[in-house]
Amino acid sequence: MSFPISFVGAGPGAPDLLTLRAAERLKQADLLVWTDSLVCPGILDLAPENCERVRTSTLTLEKVVPHLINGHQQGKRVVRLHDGDTALYSAINEQICALNDADLPVEVIPGISAYQAAAATLNRELTIPGLVQTIVLSRAGGRTGIPETEELDRLASLRSSLCLYLSARHVQDVQQTLLNSYPPDTPVAIAHRVSWPDEWISIVPLHAMAQTSLERNLIRTTLYIVSPALVQGEQRSKLYSPEHDHLFRPKS
Repeated sequence: MSFPISFVGAGPGAPDLLTLRAAERLKQADLLVWTDSLVCPGILDLAPENCERVRTSTLTLEKVVPHLINGHQQGKRVVRLHDGDTALYSAINEQICALNDADLPVEVIPGISAYQAAAATLNRELTIPGLVQTIVLSRAGGRTGIPETEELDRLASLRSSLCLYLSARHVQDVQQTLLNSYPPDTPVAIAHRVSWPDEWISIVPLHAMAQTSLERNLIRTTLYIVSPALVQGEQRSKLYSPEHDHLFRPKS
């Protein structure tokens, strides 16, 4: 029997934040190719003891893909384990393209993203009626760069709930750009190693975003959530309002 190569999102870090499907694939794995620089090691405990494990932090695409192909050709259950959610900054696209060229079956299993886990830790909702209804997920340009239409100043002009990944090394430039659109007292959640044993999350005003990051020497595995929704108020949605009728609660 031939099994598809499973690209699995490990979630932000805590093993109990894996999806049930992701946990099941890990328990069945014969070959685990994992992003060791970003995935919480405790997640690997779900894999069988005799499962072959390949770390990818020092490998290029040209060395990763052959492990996946060879494992599949040997009839193994192959799991390619990525941090966070497979849909965000996971670099699965080029791997899947290579496997498609080799005519090999692939499945993708999503994971919880850090912005979701961070908001949950803070007991916050990022879409508040009358305040903010849009969430933007992006990053600072850095060495990778971003399309001109997605430059940070354009995204900031929306004044939405802005979640910035991979941006801690550029936090001073990021803060300066954000201050052109957001008020300086806009709350920013700085979330480092979300749901890991050494997790650190704090809400600071935008004008202190860079200073706080530098004081704590945050250069990686850090997420910024810039949002007026982080100030808890009593804004109420229409969903449960007695004045609002809908399909399941028509006017009496």
